[in-house]
Amino acid sequence: MRQSQTQTASRKDPSLSASPALPHCAFLETAQVSSWLKTHHANPLAIVSFGSHVPDTFPCPVMHLDLPELAGPSRLEVWSTTDQIKTYRDEGFSASASGHVLFGTVTLIEQPGQPIETVTERAYRQLFSSLQDLSFPHLWRIWNYFPDINGFADGLERYQGFCLGRHRALADMLPGFPHSLPAGTAVGTRSGPLQIYFMAGTLPATHLGNPRQVHAYEYPQDYGPRSPSFARATLSRSEAHSQLYIAGTASVVGHTSQHVGLPRKQTLETIQNLKVLLPHAEDAAHRHFSGPQSEALYKVYVRDAAHLSDVREALRSFPLSSNQVLFLQGALCRKELLVEIEGLITSD
Repeated sequence: MRQSQTQTASRKDPSLSASPALPHCAFLETAQVSSWLKTHHANPLAIVSFGSHVPDTFPCPVMHLDLPELAGPSRLEVWSTTDQIKTYRDEGFSASASGHVLFGTVTLIEQPGQPIETVTERAYRQLFSSLQDLSFPHLWRIWNYFPDINGFADGLERYQGFCLGRHRALADMLPGFPHSLPAGTAVGTRSGPLQIYFMAGTLPATHLGNPRQVHAYEYPQDYGPRSPSFARATLSRSEAHSQLYIAGTASVVGHTSQHVGLPRKQTLETIQNLKVLLPHAEDAAHRHFSGPQSEALYKVYVRDAAHLSDVREALRSFPLSSNQVLFLQGALCRKELLVEIEGLITSD
């Protein structure tokens, strides 16, 4: 695996904690990125684009996702750190590491006639082999994107095939499976390869369920031959901060989809799930994830652009400000689900 030279910020704020810093995430317009990094004395760990151009000058992993933005100016999801970084590249794999945290990507093109479960299993095995080689064995957060997520092939919905391949790799390679599964997202793009991006650490994080929902990895076989392999949230901590990574959350109570065909009611049900999750996470972290000492970012995936106004109206009952949210058009893991929300909350 090829390793780049260590990259260091030109200046570093002396008030920063001596402990390894948790990564920072911001939603920025392309023209803002370089100046934002300079102002914050930060190095980029990863950049995710939803259609915006990303200059070749950034040495970190870059993901290009075919998920159209539905509101506001086009923005990039920029992960950064004030610490030194090292970058690694191999075929289909790239990563940046800083202290105890690694941010990486795996991209595999589906070949004609190759089942999605085969591609997924191969991608996850490559992911884990790379993490072992780089000594970042603990998964903290993972995102999965691929096209035609609700299509059918070989008698299975493609999402079910994806879950099957993921389960095969994780059950074999992830110590402590399934209780060590991290927060996860799986969303369907309009086009492109299977793209996975993830965070991992040298130290373990805490993975949480939601009291309103069955653990995804304990779903009955009504939803496919293997259950989805993810936690509802993951909590990571440093001496100075705690971060709550909220998995893709939808209108599911127990394990059953609610309010079929009703985007506004699905959004309100999703908000209720988030409202139950937050105090559960606060009890685990002994930190508050709401109020002035916390900073929140959310991505809202909407299946049908025509439903955006209903979704935004429902979100008025939840404290999301417009500059903290990306609205993206994407297909969801169950064809009856119309909206899904994920988040990152950082607390002092």
